Amino acid sequence: MKAMIIRQFGGPEVFESAEIDKPAVKPGHVVVKVAATSINIVDTMIRQMGKELPLSPDLPAVLGMDFAGVIDAIGEGVSGFAVGDEVYGCAGGLADLQGSLAEFMLADARLIAHKPNNISMAEAAALPLVGITAYEGLMRAGTSAGQQVLVHGGSGGVGHIALQIAKHLGADVYATGGGDAQLAMIENLGAIGINYKTESVADYVASHTQGKGFEVVFDSVGGANMTNSFEAAALNGQIASTVSLVELDLSVAHFKGLSLHVVFMLIPMLHDYQRQAHGEILAELAKMVEAGAVKPVLDSEHFKLEQVGDAHARLASGKAMGKVVVSV
Repeated sequence: MKAMIIRQFGGPEVFESAEIDKPAVKPGHVVVKVAATSINIVDTMIRQMGKELPLSPDLPAVLGMDFAGVIDAIGEGVSGFAVGDEVYGCAGGLADLQGSLAEFMLADARLIAHKPNNISMAEAAALPLVGITAYEGLMRAGTSAGQQVLVHGGSGGVGHIALQIAKHLGADVYATGGGDAQLAMIENLGAIGINYKTESVADYVASHTQGKGFEVVFDSVGGANMTNSFEAAALNGQIASTVSLVELDLSVAHFKGLSLHVVFMLIPMLHDYQRQAHGEILAELAKMVEAGAVKPVLDSEHFKLEQVGDAHARLASGKAMGKVVVSV
């Protein structure tokens, strides 16, 4: 089968086309004919940083975590799926798991779900990693109807899904963005936009929460922005973070009684730990999509498999709005 592989870690130019063996099905797994995949920040980190990251695969490697496609073969012990089913998931591209930048991939059946029937393969491929991350963070923070929820990075991959799920759960949702295009996207998705470049945290906490703070803060920016999340949170508030690789003084969190939930959605793939939870979340996300509550936004530029280096460069440029998708 055709695949895009890397033989060394480095810039977007390291991808090359190759013919490799089609994966054989094995118990508990399915082989999927890949229709589309999407690029996530973690994909670019693996490609660039290599073995500095403990989750990076050995070389040569096929990257790509997200996918949507059609089941080509079913392994022993798999139930609930049939050859020809349209499915989606996040099941490879790290450690010893072949990724989705290929015509076929092997996927643990616990990590997939039936694709939502009202969106395209490209849209479905954009959803798994960011959707699972957003869902897990909001659930762990106990997000519920009537709460005021703040999403940092509301026009980003995780953020634009998180604000839609929070709205579906009945919360009053606010989201930060850094420009007119980002704020327009946020408001089109049903949240109240906050321009973090022109409004201080104190200002928007005062204007939107009467100074009380937000009961849930979903921080998809992380790093140094975590201090803004602490400042924006209400007393005994909940913070979900997807980027917690930071040294930080927790004094503010202590005196406000905050709870911090760190979301690292790759744990099930890396450690074969509670993988079935990802399949269950994807099934729930599919219901939300089919109900019209959640819809992934795709970047205006589209790429083919042999253009994956350009797709990585597009995401790294910071110019993409919505998920960068590669058609296979």
